[in-house]
Amino acid sequence: MLTSTMKSLINSLWDKFWSGGISNPLTAIEQISYLLFMRRLDQMDAESKSNSEFSGDKYTPIFEGKFKLPNADETVDKAKLRWSYFKQMEGGEMLKHVQIKVFPFIKQVNGRNTVFTKHMEDAVFIIPKASLLVEAVNIIDRLYEEIEKQMKDQSFNDTQGDMYEFLLSEIAQAGKNGQFRTPRHIIQLMCELVDPRLPEIICDPACGTGGFLLGTYQHILTQYTSKENLKRDENGFIRGTVGDKLTDDRLWTQLKDKTLFGYDFDTTMVRIGLMNLILHGIPYPNIERRDTLSKKYNDDNKYNCILANPPFKGSIDKGDINESLSLMTTKTELLFVERIVKSLRTGGRAAVIVPEGVLSNPSKAHKDLRRMLIEKCELQGVISMPSGVFKPYAGVSTAILIFVKEGETDKVWFYDMQADGYSLDDKRERIENNDLQDIIKEWKARHKNNNKNRKAKHFFLSLKEIVENGYDLSMNRYKEIDYDIEKYEKPEIILKKVDDVEKEIQEGIKELKLLLK
Repeated sequence: MLTSTMKSLINSLWDKFWSGGISNPLTAIEQISYLLFMRRLDQMDAESKSNSEFSGDKYTPIFEGKFKLPNADETVDKAKLRWSYFKQMEGGEMLKHVQIKVFPFIKQVNGRNTVFTKHMEDAVFIIPKASLLVEAVNIIDRLYEEIEKQMKDQSFNDTQGDMYEFLLSEIAQAGKNGQFRTPRHIIQLMCELVDPRLPEIICDPACGTGGFLLGTYQHILTQYTSKENLKRDENGFIRGTVGDKLTDDRLWTQLKDKTLFGYDFDTTMVRIGLMNLILHGIPYPNIERRDTLSKKYNDDNKYNCILANPPFKGSIDKGDINESLSLMTTKTELLFVERIVKSLRTGGRAAVIVPEGVLSNPSKAHKDLRRMLIEKCELQGVISMPSGVFKPYAGVSTAILIFVKEGETDKVWFYDMQADGYSLDDKRERIENNDLQDIIKEWKARHKNNNKNRKAKHFFLSLKEIVENGYDLSMNRYKEIDYDIEKYEKPEIILKKVDDVEKEIQEGIKELKLLLK
């Protein structure tokens, strides 16, 4: 959780960029991400060195040796490229040093022939003023000091994720491409429901900042963390980030290099996603700039597991839609779900967030998608979420669809999530009510319990009933609600009471008139 001090510092950082001439939120978050990346690299290097001295493990230094500046014969000591070194410089000198030396270095920090380097090739450091850089560096230092204070209750990565999430909210408020960050606890919930494991290949076809890929990585690490290193977080999830039971180097290589794949059509999002995963211990992330709805994408029948929250808004040019997609629509929220179905291997499973309209809209394209999920997949579950889950980004009602490709749908499990542990207003403050752990418990026991009570939070619906209702998957269509019948007094009794009150008023007026004489 972010403290009020951290939120104030982040708001101050936005204000500095705005007044410093960088008013586009997407541009600002990209430049801020570069600075956060520089700061975290320095800290990670120091931590790795300290840990290696304690454990004897091999340590590969980031800031040792020389770095040859691109397009120049000059070299520079890598030690002078550390955040802790340049932050002490005078403003003008710092700006020049970061522009000419530090930024070219971080663009190639994990090798010259990597995905990260390829996507950073055209990246530009555009902070225009020395004063803005100095202020930003000071604020980021203070932010990380606050994170370290929070580490008693939360891991560093979690608090850093909260900070990043708060930063990214500005993008959504500006209405950029319908993109908004999925809350970490919702990602954790979806990971628990589909349970990705090694050596499966996992994908997010609209990965944005890489939240689902990171959540999947941490979910798998938890499976390989010994019991004494596991902790329960503030949302009730068991977390383990050590992975100490993953003793085979081949499995580490599998996890970090061959398990997680993400795609996004926005260059800035790809860069942010790459930096996010590198900072969380994945040195060579597989995130590519690619429009997975376009004709250039052909990774069908490839992935074992897909977790995604595709953009809800917008449409794609009809001429650009991949020929393998059969839905007669240009709406991205429909096409992405079909893309996910096609990208899965037979038996592959998915958890995907969709807007409420996908569940109930009577249009042919919407209905065709729902028919596809039921007839060409095993649609296992529909979890309805309250409209405030994605605030302050958006207030739209959403649901999680869980399905298996080419399975056979017999019945579908529905759950009405009423609370996710946070208030459903823009502030999203922590509250006691939280259905997340109950969802996981009931999901795992659903076939054993086989609940059909329409008045409960969760129940099964038969395929027959769903088909008879036009493939409608909206829980509101089927849930029964008990209404308390309000009992009123008989009209003649109510009228008598009104008369009595009227008489009292008239008596009072008479008394007032006598007093005024």
